[in-house]
Amino acid sequence: MSKKALVIEDDMNIADLLRLYLEKDGFEVFRAADGGEGVEMFRSFSPDLVLLDIMLPVMDGWSVLHEIRKDSQTPVIMLTAKSETPDKVNGLEQGADDYITKPFEVKELLARIHAVMRRSGGPEAKKSKRLEFEKLVADLDSYELIVDGKRVDTPPKELELLFHLASSPNRVFTRNQLLDEVWGFDYFGDSRTVDVHVKRLREKLEGVSDRWCVKTVWGVGYKFELLEG
Repeated sequence: MSKKALVIEDDMNIADLLRLYLEKDGFEVFRAADGGEGVEMFRSFSPDLVLLDIMLPVMDGWSVLHEIRKDSQTPVIMLTAKSETPDKVNGLEQGADDYITKPFEVKELLARIHAVMRRSGGPEAKKSKRLEFEKLVADLDSYELIVDGKRVDTPPKELELLFHLASSPNRVFTRNQLLDEVWGFDYFGDSRTVDVHVKRLREKLEGVSDRWCVKTVWGVGYKFELLEG
């Protein structure tokens, strides 16, 4: 059975180019020309991947992403001419899996698609993804963060970052490693994205337990420190 990709893009030339390369890569491709149609098509056939423009008629890409993330963790790659760092950070913080600017190299786009699909649908994705520590549960199967017995609303990338750190207690990750392994991109200048997410996680986890913490390793990065005893 072929994988299904939904391209939400109002520029027909770009959409046709994406269709050509995605079909060669084994995808069955559907295209929506505006955000409203994109949401309807997403709900009607549940694609395995979404390529999403930001500047769209009817409903912009941010709104489409918000609708998708209400009840789905389907991989979404933002494709846009908006290249400023705040736009990239905004997209990733709202739940996009990757963000690539126009004009783009098709080989790079396909490599990023493969990376996103591996993270979301590889054999490891079928394993249980639930970590438990004192007064803390991070569950990627249900996308829930439970702190001291209470469910805490957490954006997907925050939870994924915590899960990634806590999966290897006491291991130090650099910011670039976290960008590569959690977000799936490694361009220079956006390491502050990690800092922002760590800060927000700490606000949720502050003072919950003296057995663990998300710790800064100055000059290097971060680790989930698990204390013995």
